[in-house]
Amino acid sequence: MLEHDKPVTRAWVLHPTIKSDKAARDPDAALAEGVSLAAALPDLEVLGQDVVRLPRIHPGKLFGKGKIEELGQRFRAAEVELVLIDGPVSPVQQRNLEKEWDLKILDRTSLILEIFSDRARTAEGVLQVEMAALTYQRTRLVRAWTHLERQRGGLGFVGGPGETQIEADRRAIDMQLNALKKQLAKVVKTRTLHRAGRAKVPFPIVALVGYTNAGKSTLFNRLTGADVFAKDMLFATLDPTMRKILLETGDEVIMSDTVGFISDLPTELVAAFRATLEEVLDADLIVHVRDISHPQSDEQAEDVQTILTTLGVAEGATIFEVWNKIDQLSDEDRAGVIETAERRENLFALSAITGEGQARLVAAIADATRALTNKTTLHLGFDQGRERAWLFDQGVVIEERASDTGYDLDVEWSVTQEGRFGQL
Repeated sequence: MLEHDKPVTRAWVLHPTIKSDKAARDPDAALAEGVSLAAALPDLEVLGQDVVRLPRIHPGKLFGKGKIEELGQRFRAAEVELVLIDGPVSPVQQRNLEKEWDLKILDRTSLILEIFSDRARTAEGVLQVEMAALTYQRTRLVRAWTHLERQRGGLGFVGGPGETQIEADRRAIDMQLNALKKQLAKVVKTRTLHRAGRAKVPFPIVALVGYTNAGKSTLFNRLTGADVFAKDMLFATLDPTMRKILLETGDEVIMSDTVGFISDLPTELVAAFRATLEEVLDADLIVHVRDISHPQSDEQAEDVQTILTTLGVAEGATIFEVWNKIDQLSDEDRAGVIETAERRENLFALSAITGEGQARLVAAIADATRALTNKTTLHLGFDQGRERAWLFDQGVVIEERASDTGYDLDVEWSVTQEGRFGQL
């Protein structure tokens, strides 16, 4: 079935919040993000949205009896087919709510998995999403696994048939997981070779990171002249893209555009995409792009920092912070943001759409990456053949001279390569 021929599913978004939880995110902003997540799926039509304030979480049905009846009446009147609950829903709660409302339930994790499935383009991305979805759903086993036979498209959470036998499901999942692991092992091996090839290039790597929809791909396109899919929606970019670019200063760098981060990212996806996100660990410079016009920009920045820490990005890593989308601010706020950025080191205010403020960022990237490449002379003994071979394999040797005790080598390398040499 062609993409535009897919039937549209009528959906409603709910964000449950506990009244007494003072540490919870702003519920209205959280609901808006949930609606944006739903809008990222082309075959969903969001008919309505609600913040549901609860005195406590009902263990069996999430909501109390009165609230379930009230919402059920609203869903029937609007002929809703799917309810998206922006938060965790246990298998028992999901099953009970589906029986009460006679429609399908999707929780936040399942929705993000569905979006990732729709966005994945590379072989590794498709396999990792499928494995993450299977790992997550193996403990739930709520409905049949017809989507396992699909070659592409969604995961079957939105559509699909009713329940089936748990044991049959489990066997089907385990068989598919084993097959996917074998396929992924081959793909990862190929990708490792590609990364090793890039490591030989003495160009600094600059990684763009940030909350989803912060404008990373738009900035990437503007800086590199690439044509990466960029749209005002969550998770527009899923698979990493790398380009070698020549900065206006004449310096060459490799720039990487990565998947956007989000609060409460499913743990299954963090694990499944760790190899993809490890592009960040290879980076000599990390550029954290923020949507400064977003009311929850500070909270989003904290979420990004948490995931970077989880990935193992060292505290001493060089990180630039970019306050993007200044074109969406009022004149007064825009002036204040620009003034703040100009006073602080490694902070930049710009618009990836208009290009305003870009020159300062490019100059700073050039200065920072230029400092990451240096020349030095090494002396290796005759017994250090492995180290000598590694240097030549990396392509960093400018000149070599033999001496009575070994070899003197003039090398030009990046800080990353120097660090790797020290670990040999």
